[in-house]
Amino acid sequence: MPYAWTESEDPRAGAELRLWPHRSLPLPGFAAVILGMFAFACLPMLAVIGTAVLWGVLPFALIALAGLWIALRRSYRDGEILEELRLTEDDIRLTRREPRGAVQEWHSNPYWTRVELHEAGGPVPYYVTLRGGGRQVEIGAFLSEDERKALYGDLRARLAATSAL
Repeated sequence: MPYAWTESEDPRAGAELRLWPHRSLPLPGFAAVILGMFAFACLPMLAVIGTAVLWGVLPFALIALAGLWIALRRSYRDGEILEELRLTEDDIRLTRREPRGAVQEWHSNPYWTRVELHEAGGPVPYYVTLRGGGRQVEIGAFLSEDERKALYGDLRARLAATSAL
């Protein structure tokens, strides 16, 4: 799962949840995909080496390779989102770090905070939000549907346990 709880040794310090997007293609796989694309693009060009046809096909193969490179790099940069939820008995604080460096923060009293699961009507199915402090914020929108369902259960249980203290 692309999220993990970290418990503090001091019970008053609470717990911290870190969420990050799933990486389906690790960096070594990125290199393999680019190399494979290059090899498969060059394979048909072996038959036309030394002819004018090569110069007609080569730019399009290079454009396709550059497009794949740019798309994969963009995907990696967009996947650098990090959400951190710090839950103590007095405060719940959500910090979201965007790929380009922007930081968004939200905090509330855990006793008044509600975790909500929106099965439909959100940007994604089974959209998880936190409501409290006069605002409603999303959490884990980049997770898969099953991961958001599990996150919802985890958050409800943690908030219930914290509110019971």
